[in-house]
Amino acid sequence: MARWSKDKLVNLTTKIGSGATPKGGKAAYKVEGISLIRSMNVHDNYFKPKDLAFIDEQQADKLSNVVVEKLDVLLNITGASVARCSVVNESYLPARVNQHVAILRPKSEVIDSHFLSYLLVSHEYKKKLLHSGNKAGSTREALTKSQLQNFEIEFPELPEQKRIVAILDQAFAEIEQARALAEKNLNNARELFESYLQQVFSQRGEGWVEADIESLVSNGILDKPLDGNHGDIHPKKADFVEKGVPFIMASDLVDGTVDTGGCNFITRQQADTLRKGFAKDGDVLISHKATIGRTAILKTDLDYVMLTPQVTYYRILDGSSLAAEYLYWYFNSPVFLKEMRIVAGVGSTRSYIGITKQRQLQISFPDIDIQRKISQKLCSLDKEIKRIVPVYERKLAALDELKKSILQQAFTGQLTTSKEVA
Repeated sequence: MARWSKDKLVNLTTKIGSGATPKGGKAAYKVEGISLIRSMNVHDNYFKPKDLAFIDEQQADKLSNVVVEKLDVLLNITGASVARCSVVNESYLPARVNQHVAILRPKSEVIDSHFLSYLLVSHEYKKKLLHSGNKAGSTREALTKSQLQNFEIEFPELPEQKRIVAILDQAFAEIEQARALAEKNLNNARELFESYLQQVFSQRGEGWVEADIESLVSNGILDKPLDGNHGDIHPKKADFVEKGVPFIMASDLVDGTVDTGGCNFITRQQADTLRKGFAKDGDVLISHKATIGRTAILKTDLDYVMLTPQVTYYRILDGSSLAAEYLYWYFNSPVFLKEMRIVAGVGSTRSYIGITKQRQLQISFPDIDIQRKISQKLCSLDKEIKRIVPVYERKLAALDELKKSILQQAFTGQLTTSKEVA
């Protein structure tokens, strides 16, 4: 194993320092000019150009003490992203940093910039950095200049540093290729489902009927949709009990099912005094307040469950005309959700679509046999997506763990050959 030395950053750098927000704050930012690198741009071993700010030369001159140079290591020193670190992306230059980012400028004859960046994002060193951060009496983590100057690292001689960097560069490039492939496959699977969902409800064939919910109620196909109790009789937090009648809110509608075990409960005695919102087995539920468009089919052995004012039930009365499974998938379609969210004012501070407006929403449906075929196809696709999504998510998690493991080996002197990484 190569000999490793130990020293403080103050002895291994020619500069450690952070900048400031230009006078005038965001109002001083320009469409183009000199880059102002902020914490949102600095990630572990890569840069994110989204939301990159620019300042003019006059403002930049006021930050002349934090001019970013080629091969500078940038480190986030405040906030939730504290200790994120990367070598500067040269395409950002000329650049300055604000007060949330520190410049670490290694002495090139002693420390390789990429080695230092890799070292600081490794699990053990990130932990040490966070531990050295000042949390006492503060609501946010922070690293001071003094703490950075006195921060100790271990490092081998420069040729060994460069060898380690070369191995890590190659290994991480291959890991990123594997990650990109896994993410692509994951996205393709989701897009296939979304594409079919869009297609089946927008390219309607002969015999399809389009009617608003009000008409379906008048014709006896749907019962009058209702949500939970408003006003003074609406159950409050103080009314909740450990066991009783499930009290369903929007967050209890999860992946097409209703969480009747992890929800809140009210007593049967209180539930029997309420006026409406009694949802029964087979009802299609949809959220219509704040969180718009969550949908599920209620499966329960209970006489009823209670709904909050966030959720509406839709109950099929004429199963020969409309199937609950079809209605559930139609409620999930981009066609319906777009209409619902427009009417609800999604994007406003209080998105909401009341029962009266819900009755104006349109539903398109074919013959009942075609409805069942569509539902079966969508159920099959949905089941396959739910099977493969965790597979790819596990692969992505495994790749993250592999990166941590390789970094651990690199900075404990165990990374001796590139073949080990492969």
